[in-house]
Amino acid sequence: MILHGLQLMNGDYSNIFIRENKIGEIFSPYDNNPIERNIYFKDCFVFPGLINSHDHLDYNLFPQLGNHIYKNYLEWGPDIHQQNNEIIEQVQNIPKELRTKWGVYKNLIAGVTTVVQHGEKLTAPENLITIFSQCTSLHSVKLEKHWKRRLNKPFAGNQPFVIHAGEGTDIASCNEIDELLKWNIFRRKLIAIHGVAMNERQAEKFEALVWCPDSNHFLLNATARIDKLKSFTKILFGTDATVSANWNIWEHLRLARATKMLSDTELINAVTEGAADVWQLEKTGLIKEGYYADLVIAKGNRDSFFSTNPEDIQLILHKGKIVLFDASMLTQLGNIPHYSVIYVNNVKKYVIGDVPALIKEIRRHIPAIKLPIDVD
Repeated sequence: MILHGLQLMNGDYSNIFIRENKIGEIFSPYDNNPIERNIYFKDCFVFPGLINSHDHLDYNLFPQLGNHIYKNYLEWGPDIHQQNNEIIEQVQNIPKELRTKWGVYKNLIAGVTTVVQHGEKLTAPENLITIFSQCTSLHSVKLEKHWKRRLNKPFAGNQPFVIHAGEGTDIASCNEIDELLKWNIFRRKLIAIHGVAMNERQAEKFEALVWCPDSNHFLLNATARIDKLKSFTKILFGTDATVSANWNIWEHLRLARATKMLSDTELINAVTEGAADVWQLEKTGLIKEGYYADLVIAKGNRDSFFSTNPEDIQLILHKGKIVLFDASMLTQLGNIPHYSVIYVNNVKKYVIGDVPALIKEIRRHIPAIKLPIDVD
């Protein structure tokens, strides 16, 4: 397969030859090669599939739940279970398999080709996107039972321990981070999520911090001081689940950009190469010969990256396989027996798998549930 006429993020226009599941060659545009399958693009740019470093895949059928601004996550949980218990029970009664599958599609439709699942290792559709779980998930210092024992378990290996830390604006949230660090007896590799209460002294003890600004602002009306912390630890980017955040990662990226706490280059790195490096994702996060063909092609040019929305996406490759494409590509792509039609902001897309059947099953449980896509 050859993808023709794409602008790379460095500004160059190139063709990309896909050999099986990897990028075989990147070369200057030239005429049709009759031996290969040729796909042509006009006024489009290409970037690595996004890496979402924090999600709970089975929590993405919830609406955002919150009734006021909270001091910390410990206030939030009991409040929503008291005031929003009806919708919580309704969503939790949907089989976890369906909730997880929707969580995968939520990410895919927005251009995420790798997501880091936090919590329980879940069974999900194969080959749609990469679900990374080669880490130990701890919920938090206050809500994870036996976290000290799990953190210091002998022969735990070199996998990172990933934990919600500093998810609050009060002194207790900051002290919670110190407690975590105090009990990291064997100096395990720690990756923090949120870090709203984190300071520079604490940050340098972590391998990385996953920044989730949309979730933070919704619950706490504050977020981590990324401009201060980025000199002391690596910064990754996550959406969290829709129970506390917008479904669309592009809205999160625009919110993050508006803070000016990361440069554009740093922010893009947090969802591509930088994330791949921290999670040790082999040959991922760059458009480079020999790397996996996790690619997103969208309308516009490299300068419009942060203006992108899911409806602008023309084609997504995961490990060299087309998993989503715009209806305008149909004449070039031909036979599509394993794809179904969805509409994203009224723009027709084809996505691998039977999404209408999935939504039908979900609506058997909650007929009026609101989803960010439509189906026929």
